[in-house]
Amino acid sequence: QVQLVESGGGLVQPGGSLRLSCAASGTIFSISPMGWYRQAPGKQRELFASIPIRGSTTYADSVKGRFTISRDNAKNTVYLQMNSLKPENTAVYYCNILPPLARFWGRGTQVTVSS
Repeated sequence: QVQLVESGGGLVQPGGSLRLSCAASGTIFSISPMGWYRQAPGKQRELFASIPIRGSTTYADSVKGRFTISRDNAKNTVYLQMNSLKPENTAVYYCNILPPLARFWGRGTQVTVSS
C-alpha cells in the first residue's frame, strides 16, 4: 500500500524559506516521476514542480528560480526547497506521482506566508 506523507510546512514571513519533505512508502516511488502540487484557498489543486526518476526538473513560471524540487531515491523522499516566499504561495502543499492518482493523495502540509 502506497502512502505519501508531507511535512515541513508552517508560517513564514514574506521573503522567507521553507523546506518541504514527502516521504513515500511502497515501491511506487522508485519507478515514478514525482510532483509537488498545491491548492490555494478557493482554487483548484495544481502541479507546479516535477522531477523524473532521473533527469531534469520542471517548474511553473510562478516558482521558477525560487523553488527547487529534488529527490533521494534511497530514502524514498522528495523535497521542495522554497525561497523568497510570497503571500500568494499560501496553500496546502501535496506530493504525488505524475500523473497523480487519487488514492495516493496525502493530507498535505499547510504553508502560510504572512507578516
